[in-house]
Amino acid sequence: MDQVFHALSDATRRNMLNSLAGGERTVSQLAEPFAMSLAAASKHIKALEHAGLIRREVRGRTHVCRLEARPLATAYEWLAQYARFWNSRLDVLEQLLREERKTPAAQTTPAPAKPESSKPESPKPESSRPTSPRPTSSEGEDQ
Repeated sequence: MDQVFHALSDATRRNMLNSLAGGERTVSQLAEPFAMSLAAASKHIKALEHAGLIRREVRGRTHVCRLEARPLATAYEWLAQYARFWNSRLDVLEQLLREERKTPAAQTTPAPAKPESSKPESPKPESSRPTSPRPTSSEGEDQ
């Protein structure tokens, strides 16, 4: 299974597999969409072959490749464990959200915001500001 994930880790190889899902392709047809030599395409095809994802058949001078889906099914089964894990977690989250929606509105609704005045507050004039009592000259002196 490690070889399958290694093969799938490359975008070029994934695109080659997508192409093969539509039917048999020659090595030239698989290499055509990419800016690569046939030798480079052949290296990608060998990685796919090593993983068991494709079969290559030689017909005269032409190499024809076809998809072998069984290794993909094995990888899918392994990944399905995690899908079940996440589905169960998401089900719990969904239930919590439903319960939260059922709670009374007073508990979940925030307090209304204070309306903003259209004019900003201006500083108060000196005469209207509260003042602290100042000691008179006789209070602060020792006699």
